[in-house]
Amino acid sequence: MAIPIAVLLVVVFAVVGTLLTDSPTGVIFSVSDQVAMALLGVLLAAGVMLLTRPRLRADATGVEVRNIIGTHRYAWPLVQAVTFPDGSAWARLELPEDEYVPIMAIQAADGELAVKAMRDLRELRRQAQQES
Repeated sequence: MAIPIAVLLVVVFAVVGTLLTDSPTGVIFSVSDQVAMALLGVLLAAGVMLLTRPRLRADATGVEVRNIIGTHRYAWPLVQAVTFPDGSAWARLELPEDEYVPIMAIQAADGELAVKAMRDLRELRRQAQQES
């Protein structure tokens, strides 16, 4: 969904920028205004594309969480739990001292896929704990 929306934003803002000319109210749009409108579309599209960035990678040694901004790796001994609180939009890793890290790659909107991902992640964590 994000790619078509991003393309649509760029196209719409480019067309609007192209159509900006003198208005009957006396406002005069210059070439810089037209270029700025197209660049605004590109910036909005880039913001939409950031939503495609979240990812989760887990193996026997730990879990790597990449959200919209930043990537962090956590060893399994540091992770106290993998939870999905009621009403939350996404899952999270529970860390020591009441800290947590959201896992935006597992979202409530994904329904059964999110349930399967949580089961798989919890099973991998359980296996890692047994090996330790």
